[in-house]
Amino acid sequence: MAPTISAGDVIPDGKLSYLDENNQKQDLSVHSLAAGKKIVIVGVPGAFTPTCSQKHVPGFIEKAEELKAKGVDEILCVSVNDHFVMKEWSKSFPENKHVKFVADGSGAYTRSLGLELDLSEKGLGIRCRRFALLVEDQKVKAANIESGGEFTVSSADDILKAL
Repeated sequence: MAPTISAGDVIPDGKLSYLDENNQKQDLSVHSLAAGKKIVIVGVPGAFTPTCSQKHVPGFIEKAEELKAKGVDEILCVSVNDHFVMKEWSKSFPENKHVKFVADGSGAYTRSLGLELDLSEKGLGIRCRRFALLVEDQKVKAANIESGGEFTVSSADDILKAL
């Protein structure tokens, strides 16, 4: 299935969740978060997976200050994992100060973007396709979406070029 979200689209609303510093579950509305702001949504197939943990997410952590300097208000890392897993994964990046790890536990938000990835044959179920979206005031300015398990167009450097 081809991705459905693209540059020029209004980002769909949806709820994502995370555990706060007191381990209390918090829900956030994508539309509320993106209203009047510039945000980056980084989608990854799974927490603790090799490319996500060693390349994709570290790039956004390393380039967060540059992204913020170019006007990015929030950087979200989303995966079809639960909020407990996302909290534990975030702890594996002690240097992180700006990337918020959020959960799309049931994959509902991923489906609304049209970015689900079926990895059932590998025993992983339905996951999120790897992507990076630049969103300004709820409108997608850049949709850098990978095909399959690739990592060629969705890096922090690719988003910096789009800014």
